[in-house]
Amino acid sequence: MTKNEKYISRCLQLARYGISNTAPNPMVGAVIVHHDTIIGEGYHIRYGEAHAEVNAIRSVKDPNILKESTIYVSLEPCSHYGKTPPCADLIIEKGIPRVVIGCIDPFSMVAGRGIEKLRKAGIEVTVGVLEEECRCLIKRFITFNTLKRPYITLKWAESADGFIDKKRTDGKPVRLSSTLTSMLAHRKRALNDAILVGRRTAWLDNPSLSTRDWYGESPIRLVIDKDLTLSQNLQLFDGKARTLVFTRRTDNLPDTPAEYIPLDFSTDILPQIMEVLYRNKIQSLLVEGGSILSQSFIDSGLWDEAFIEKTPQHLSDGVKAPFISSSHFESDTILFGRKIRHAVRFTGKTGFL
Repeated sequence: MTKNEKYISRCLQLARYGISNTAPNPMVGAVIVHHDTIIGEGYHIRYGEAHAEVNAIRSVKDPNILKESTIYVSLEPCSHYGKTPPCADLIIEKGIPRVVIGCIDPFSMVAGRGIEKLRKAGIEVTVGVLEEECRCLIKRFITFNTLKRPYITLKWAESADGFIDKKRTDGKPVRLSSTLTSMLAHRKRALNDAILVGRRTAWLDNPSLSTRDWYGESPIRLVIDKDLTLSQNLQLFDGKARTLVFTRRTDNLPDTPAEYIPLDFSTDILPQIMEVLYRNKIQSLLVEGGSILSQSFIDSGLWDEAFIEKTPQHLSDGVKAPFISSSHFESDTILFGRKIRHAVRFTGKTGFL
């Protein structure tokens, strides 16, 4: 590992401390080095607050030696005024002579402008150190800004013989998840902006779609209810989290805390849903629907990860699990897989991020 890689690796470690708190901003870490000694560190702690570069510079005890130092940052410093002033301007103001960057910011307001501003100020800039790892860390942010849709994770549990549910006689779903994998699934919920289910899942399972088994805010709840036949007594309509209902109805809407979004059901509704989510700045989506809904995302190519629990139980009959061709699936573990990317490629190992 080179010196640049060592310090960018530390930036990535710091950046992860901001998980679940920075959206819609990306996770970013920064390290300041003077004569091969770290003199300052920082990360983007929370959306609307100081960026990683600002926190790293503030942590330096002797600001005078910044003029002899290098700042390492996992993502290109911003060059525009948003919630906070441009980080590129602060680096220039402090006279830091060298900047090493993990990857370029895909956000249109930055997208190379920060690097250009630094170089015009006479600062030596190195770009692309551990680039894939840096891009993988902010894959949701990149997908949202380049593909104009949220980063999509499919999630289901299936039996050893390939079923996700049995034919119900008592009205209760079969439990396939263990206590551990249920906790991991709730962690997934906490890491995503929104969660989507279909009408049948909402009707049969009455899910709360909360993060009760993990720390963090519950995601925005999304449900497809074409003809508004779902009971208003379901947990989805308890007002405990923002809820969006996709329907073809435009009149006589129920008086609930939910928001009703009309769609044209005479054509493919998935692109319409993606457009709504993009407008609402929802960067990540967890699909926990039944087999039909999940398969529709797979068939449309609208997915990025699949979180699949393989259980030893045999159901013999029931609802078949969705199918993903092995030619489009790169398996990391029995529980986690990542789509082989083409337009936007992420190859770094991410664990259960």
